[in-house]
Amino acid sequence: MIAAALALAVLLGGLVAWVEFNRPPPSVSVELVLGGADTGPAPAGVDGVSAQAGVVIILPPAVTASFGSAREDEPAAPAPAPAEAAIAGPAAVGEAEAEAEIVEAEAEIVEAEAPAEAAAVEAPAPAPAPSAQVASIPAADPALLEPGPHGPLPRTGPDGRVAWQAYARPFDHDDPRPRIAVILGNLGLSDAATEAAIQQLPGGITLAFSPYAGAEVTGWIDLARAAGHEVMLDLPMEPSSYPLDDPGPHTLLTTLTPSQNLERLAWILSRFTGYVGVTDHMGSRFTTSTQSLRPILAELAGRGLLFVDSRSADRSMALEVAAQVGLPRAGNDRFIDEMAARQAIDQRLKEVEALARRNGEALAMGFSYPVTIERVAVWAAGLEARGFVLAPVSAIITTERR
Repeated sequence: MIAAALALAVLLGGLVAWVEFNRPPPSVSVELVLGGADTGPAPAGVDGVSAQAGVVIILPPAVTASFGSAREDEPAAPAPAPAEAAIAGPAAVGEAEAEAEIVEAEAEIVEAEAPAEAAAVEAPAPAPAPSAQVASIPAADPALLEPGPHGPLPRTGPDGRVAWQAYARPFDHDDPRPRIAVILGNLGLSDAATEAAIQQLPGGITLAFSPYAGAEVTGWIDLARAAGHEVMLDLPMEPSSYPLDDPGPHTLLTTLTPSQNLERLAWILSRFTGYVGVTDHMGSRFTTSTQSLRPILAELAGRGLLFVDSRSADRSMALEVAAQVGLPRAGNDRFIDEMAARQAIDQRLKEVEALARRNGEALAMGFSYPVTIERVAVWAAGLEARGFVLAPVSAIITTERR
């Protein structure tokens, strides 16, 4: 009996040794009970018990699980920690080494890619290309200003200098290429639109600011001049749809007396300084009235300014009256964003090019819509390659008196 028990113990011991070789058990206990004595309850903490011929073999949790004899009322043993891989069997060691090599290779790839990714994230966005011609516009000259009831007003200087020439962007008047001038108006009311126009558009684009812009308009105009933009002032005039469409509380109206309109003009002209001239804003009714126009345009001429007729009315008399009073002037050839859509704006710009090629020059006007700024910037970038030159508004002015 004892010999059989010992043989059985040896056999089972070999089995346990094989398991130990393949799975790292914490411990194995073998207890011999002679004479078939009652083994009693399993000791505390023992996960599996097998008894045969008076031999009690206490198996560790890992071995018990391999035989499928773990109790269902206890959770499965946790997976061995990574540090235990050193005592795992040959197959497990091979898998661990392979996984380690994969992890190491991935780490090398990540390390190699990290600098490029960091550079892509940290690299600043490219600055917009500078204008081909960088020409800063001089700041307002005190000699060309005089006190007014609402602030400083432009005037002709003692030496005969005038604002429309003093604040003009330098331009080569001997350039034989067809000239195209573009004025974008209604600036100063939106910071985002004003900043975009100043920074994204080439300096050859003329910018017209609203008299209703806030106190920060002076800073915007300084930035515009520094970027080479000629600056103009929007002059609110009565539209044919007034009062349904109202350009503002200081609008020049055909129902007011000349002195009342001149008072409003003084307020508008004193909003800021350093502009070359004015352009009518929504003036489809006012520009058809010679009686209303004459005192206003004569005042502008006396103050050394130029005037651009937006031609919001087919029957506009503004250019004819301007010629009579000796006011430097130009007339709009196309509104480019009456329909504020990309294709429509692009088509109008093509029409402006055709006019310039035929007449030697052309003037286009638009507003500070984001889509207008974007399309004009794209269009202007290829203008010289198409045989044109971008001109400030002062370069296409007519000065002859009629």
